[in-house]
Amino acid sequence: MTERFTGSFTQQEPIPEEGIAAAVEAMRHGRLHRYNLAPGEAGEVALLEEDFAAFTGARYCLAVASGGYAMATALRALGVGPGEPVLTNAFTLAPVPGAIASLGARPVYVGVTEELTIDLDELEARAGEARVLLLSHMRGHIADMDRLTAICDAAGLTVIEDCAHTMGAAWRGVPSGRHGAIGCYSTQTYKHMNSGEGGLIVTDDEELAARMVLLSGSYMLYDRHRAAPPPEAFERLKWETPNVSGRMDTLRAAILRPQLRVLPEKCAAWTARYRVLEAGLRGIPGLTLIERPEEERFVGSSFQFLLLDWPAEAVAEVVAACAARGVELKWFGAEEPVGFTSRYESWRYAPAPPMPATDRVLAGLLDMRLPLTFSLADCAQIARIVSEEVGARGARRTAAE
Repeated sequence: MTERFTGSFTQQEPIPEEGIAAAVEAMRHGRLHRYNLAPGEAGEVALLEEDFAAFTGARYCLAVASGGYAMATALRALGVGPGEPVLTNAFTLAPVPGAIASLGARPVYVGVTEELTIDLDELEARAGEARVLLLSHMRGHIADMDRLTAICDAAGLTVIEDCAHTMGAAWRGVPSGRHGAIGCYSTQTYKHMNSGEGGLIVTDDEELAARMVLLSGSYMLYDRHRAAPPPEAFERLKWETPNVSGRMDTLRAAILRPQLRVLPEKCAAWTARYRVLEAGLRGIPGLTLIERPEEERFVGSSFQFLLLDWPAEAVAEVVAACAARGVELKWFGAEEPVGFTSRYESWRYAPAPPMPATDRVLAGLLDMRLPLTFSLADCAQIARIVSEEVGARGARRTAAE
């Protein structure tokens, strides 16, 4: 009998009971705006910022409405404006170039390697084309941050890290988001903490932190923050920084704070599931795994593999066959973007020249979520299904060659 997986690739874990209770309490008192506080009350948002700053080791933290808003705010704080080129990954999700384009700036794409990280040789050659790099740790794959930092420092290139997929990850023990000037995170439903939508920003730079608090719409109530610079840091900036409102509200912060306390355990659970899937797919003819470097502490909340140089029809056949057996694969090589699988040539507001090496990688790239509602046995079953569908077709291709 053909094995079929019956789980849902989009079903997240429930919110912790502590978060539910805190959210209900917030609804009962009705003070949902972050600055609407009772006398002596710190507020859930300010406490979340304080907690997340401690978690990452950052001096300052700001909670905002979304990960995309976090990136656009970081770019604004650095003074990026209309027409300015900003380097970014060719392999990323639409909110990354979208954040750049939202300022009227121009995304300039740097290619991806077979390890699914930014091509550092290409970055080194092109570092002089911009003054800011918006670096996406796409799908949780972290580049050699020692070399990347050296390249950027030598070129005077300021780095903003998009850590939507690397909250809780690290390179050589340094938390993701702490290598650049600013780190941006997402708490959208499919990320490592779930508030539906939401974002967090960290930095050690006092002026950048003050600018971002003002940009988020603090209405001169910046003294109600706990993980922000002192009031005097805002004195000059408050006259020249626009309000681009995008604050996080009390309800979402209340949901997130208990999740942050258990995040290390959840990260370990994701990675355990990743390793089961990885072991089950190793050695399949025609399937290339992404080997994780020892320096990287990754969070395996999604899984990617490559069918390099396969014809598009054969990859589409694998996707359809796995779907028929309950396994949902996202393909970055399809002609039309579907859901979260758009690629650089889909973003026609930011045209780019052809990128053959990147196109080769994306043409064979398959991706799946690994929610914690999956057990280790579920992941082993998924691996069996994928290995059967890819293996049979890979063996036929090998025989034909």
